[in-house]
Amino acid sequence: MPSNTRDARARGAARSENLEAGDMNRKLIRPDLTEMKDHRHTPVTTPKYFRQRRATPPDQTNAEGNYYLKQMANKTRMVIVLKDGEELRGTIEWYDKWALKVHRPDAPNILLMKDNVKYMFKENEDKDGELEE
Repeated sequence: MPSNTRDARARGAARSENLEAGDMNRKLIRPDLTEMKDHRHTPVTTPKYFRQRRATPPDQTNAEGNYYLKQMANKTRMVIVLKDGEELRGTIEWYDKWALKVHRPDAPNILLMKDNVKYMFKENEDKDGELEE
């Protein structure tokens, strides 16, 4: 019998004795490196991907709507200055994306298109900083 087969049988016997004693023969498992290279270069893990995925700011912050709701709930008297310089005084009753409905105690209610409004402020905050009474 050749010596190689004898050595192989001796090693096999030694292995079986080691397994019986509780020692495990651990085998190294290597992943396929080509798969790892392909995975590393996916767009998900590149820095450019994270720059592209940054959240875009919202188109609307709802600040305008919240302001109108607060003024409507408090029935705050407002001064609305139109683009032609005319001032309207009253409380905001209703609003939508394009219009405001203003309740005026001394005149009929009016529906204003927001495009015609230059700016607005609370009636008790006069333009010159003086308080009206």
